[in-house]
Amino acid sequence: MTIPSQAYVPNHLVWAILMTLFCCLPGGIVALVYASRVDTLVATGNIDQARDASDKARLWCLLSLLTPILGILAYFFLMAMGVGLSVLAGGY
Repeated sequence: MTIPSQAYVPNHLVWAILMTLFCCLPGGIVALVYASRVDTLVATGNIDQARDASDKARLWCLLSLLTPILGILAYFFLMAMGVGLSVLAGGY
């Protein structure tokens, strides 16, 4: 009697934890919720739902990573524009 092998579905749990700690707390928490569901769904045989939860965890990890990067870029852009405008206005 052979035991059927279960499909491998990445849970992205490590990335979700890192995104929660270092990048964006709200998005990281959502990623943690989806990542924690993956292994349970695989164990119960719901492979399609596990893949969906894995994809959502990955999406929220990426969003959590991009949010501070875009915020930092916007900050530097606005600071550069502010300095540029003050030089044009005769200040500085």
